Amino acid sequence: MAETMRAAVLKSQGTPLEIEEVEIPKPGPKEVLLKVLACGVCRTDLHIVDGDLKEPKLPLILGHQIVGRVVDVGEGVTLLKKGDRVGVPWLGEACGSCAYCREGKENLCDLTRYTGYQLNGGFAEYCVARAAYTFPIPAQFSDTQAAPLLCAGLIGFRALRMTQKAQKIGFYGFGSSAHILTQVVKFQGGEVYAFTRPEDIEKQEFAKKLGAVWAGSSEEAPPRPLDAAILFAPIGDLVPTALKAVRKGGVVVCAGIHMSDIPSFPYSLIWEERVLRSVANLTRKDGEDFLPLAAKIPIQSEVQSYALDQVNQALSDLRVGNFSGSAVIILEEEKHV
Repeated sequence: MAETMRAAVLKSQGTPLEIEEVEIPKPGPKEVLLKVLACGVCRTDLHIVDGDLKEPKLPLILGHQIVGRVVDVGEGVTLLKKGDRVGVPWLGEACGSCAYCREGKENLCDLTRYTGYQLNGGFAEYCVARAAYTFPIPAQFSDTQAAPLLCAGLIGFRALRMTQKAQKIGFYGFGSSAHILTQVVKFQGGEVYAFTRPEDIEKQEFAKKLGAVWAGSSEEAPPRPLDAAILFAPIGDLVPTALKAVRKGGVVVCAGIHMSDIPSFPYSLIWEERVLRSVANLTRKDGEDFLPLAAKIPIQSEVQSYALDQVNQALSDLRVGNFSGSAVIILEEEKHV
């Protein structure tokens, strides 16, 4: 095995990633070394690059939707072996012993560390991960198809479960998460209402193609009151808009890790027992529940592929919405298994 690898490194927030030769990491106790096959590009990566998230470990290798094969295991790893294909999500580790962890809320643990934020991620040829925080990838998914499921899918699924089994659900922002969750909602017999920027007619048509019963501008009211709305767009101004769109007792879920400030709004918008809540990260239980469901549906991700050398272009395209669905960095030739 080569002693060095190519990686896209963030040296300073607000600057482009730099492709460098860096040392291949070695797995420590309870860790695995992965040959990265594919890694999804997430809006959270943009928030880290732009400085919206303030505590990255610099220099940093971003990327937290990693599909890779185990090539080495550290001391104490018993459930994974060389050759296994696994996925690595945003949640990199938690303490396992605090009250939150004991209650199954490890996403709220004060000692969590996150992949591609405090831990080096998958915009590289190799990465290490805690073995207990990886997921087996269902065999039917290619590397490219699996990558977006590991954050866009998992965070979206956690947000969906917070809608209290709503049947009429609005998605504000129709990107990677929304296009995956549309397929879940449709499979479960619900209705999706897609909201995009006014000029994004192409994404509105994409939403309808995937099965949305209505698609329009985020400035429009839906044709009927919604049971719930999930905000994937990190725009605080949309919170009052979404509250207006949901029925009495409806739920509005803010699914992003970062959002611009929410403007003040009249109490009447949240009265009548409407609920406004956030999603914070994910738990391993989310992955254990979601990935088998994704295989059962089966989810088909719309993917725009990029080489590692094109990672800054991928981030730029994501920023301005130049593609529908998900962006994925391909590190090795696609594997159909």
